[in-house]
Amino acid sequence: MKKGIHPDYDYVIFRDTSCGRDFRIRSTCKSDQTVVWEDGKTYPLVTLDVSSASHPTYTGEKRQAKAEGRIAQFNKRFGNRASRSQ
Repeated sequence: MKKGIHPDYDYVIFRDTSCGRDFRIRSTCKSDQTVVWEDGKTYPLVTLDVSSASHPTYTGEKRQAKAEGRIAQFNKRFGNRASRSQ
């Protein structure tokens, strides 16, 4: 490898704020925040909104969609009245 052109690749702590879980992973991410890890060493801290610990695809949780489709809205509004008029 050429010297001086590659970013530093070292351990970084990623904190998932939605579930409070921490991960120690090697990365090139930089951060001004630091945290002391279980081994007693200080590492940069990067906060995440979602990770594999909280994402529904990885956890198996099903979530209700916030927005309904047009057909569901129509059926909710008019119900069976549309089928009776034929």
